[in-house]
Amino acid sequence: MRSSFTLSFVSASLVAIGALAAAQGGPSASGVIFVDGQAVAAALAKGGPLVTRPDLLVSGSHRDKGGQVEVHDKETDVLYIVDGEATFVTGGKMVGGKSSRPDQWLGTDITGGETRKLVKGDVIVVPAGVPHWFKEVPKSVSYYVVKVLKS
Repeated sequence: MRSSFTLSFVSASLVAIGALAAAQGGPSASGVIFVDGQAVAAALAKGGPLVTRPDLLVSGSHRDKGGQVEVHDKETDVLYIVDGEATFVTGGKMVGGKSSRPDQWLGTDITGGETRKLVKGDVIVVPAGVPHWFKEVPKSVSYYVVKVLKS
């Protein structure tokens, strides 16, 4: 069961996805940034940024295999699965963690985490500081990532 906080946060993030994007000419006078469907499709097909702002990043991502364990000290990740499926692990303790850049950590495994199967239409919010991992991707998975940045 999803909490009202999570649904509100996800709602706001999805509005950000729809209203903000990598600008072909920058933001409008109102501050709204628009990205056309071709740019979004390209980002989902091979991965790439859609919006870069001081307070958030929006990207399209595509994976055809698992990845490394990640921890972001100052970024909350909001993922929306557009297509495909993956086994995703959150929480627990990162194994083999090494700093990859400031406030970013990569590891090899998670002990004690919670495993979920993510499928098309799912949204998951991973707060800053929580280990997370695309452990298995049977075929492929395409998803939006909204990174809400803390200063």
